Amino acid sequence: MEERYSDMAGSAVFWLALKFVILGPLLRLMFRPRVSGLENIPPSGGAILAANHVSFLDPLLLPLVVPRRRVLFLTKVKYIDKPFLRWFLRGAGVIPVETARAAGPGEAVAGGVQAVREGKLVGIFPEGTRSPDGRLHRGKTGVARIAIETGVPVIPAGIVGTDLAFPRGARLPRPRSVQITFGPPLKFGPPDGTAGGLAAIRGATEQVMAAIQAITGQQSAVGRSNPG
Repeated sequence: MEERYSDMAGSAVFWLALKFVILGPLLRLMFRPRVSGLENIPPSGGAILAANHVSFLDPLLLPLVVPRRRVLFLTKVKYIDKPFLRWFLRGAGVIPVETARAAGPGEAVAGGVQAVREGKLVGIFPEGTRSPDGRLHRGKTGVARIAIETGVPVIPAGIVGTDLAFPRGARLPRPRSVQITFGPPLKFGPPDGTAGGLAAIRGATEQVMAAIQAITGQQSAVGRSNPG
């Protein structure tokens, strides 16, 4: 079923209940997140949080530690189509995104562009999926396309420890402390011409991934992952 950003923007009340009553207290108790760099997140206006992705816990813990702002994640339509996840994600608020194979690059990030232009804080995992081996894989270009088209800042974020707290293949999470760090914002100017634009988009993507890697210290897996 086709979904638009306006259909899945979520309920602020439901989101607050999740963060402060239903899930948030339990997540804080189990994973005791240590946070640094919150001063790098703008208190208002459109912006992008771009983070590494090593565990199912990442999209739960990242918005938990961001004060006073709701984070809307770009989420693949295939997850939204699952009955239980659909109910949860519709309430929490997400930005549906088709894969580049199902839609053109511009169409795939149209919801993200709209959201940041409305002053929203958008969350993106540029790798596109969880890392299968703990290494940092090549970033998809959606993050750069949104940033360049709208001029909003990209705040790189590094999540460390969630792969041990909830490893791939585990049935249940394991209580342990995790670290979340937000780096200085990155800004990108508009591309110059079509060829220059494609190079600028890939170059901006690599800058974002390098900033994430500098925070997490992950080994790079560039060369083994599919290009975005």
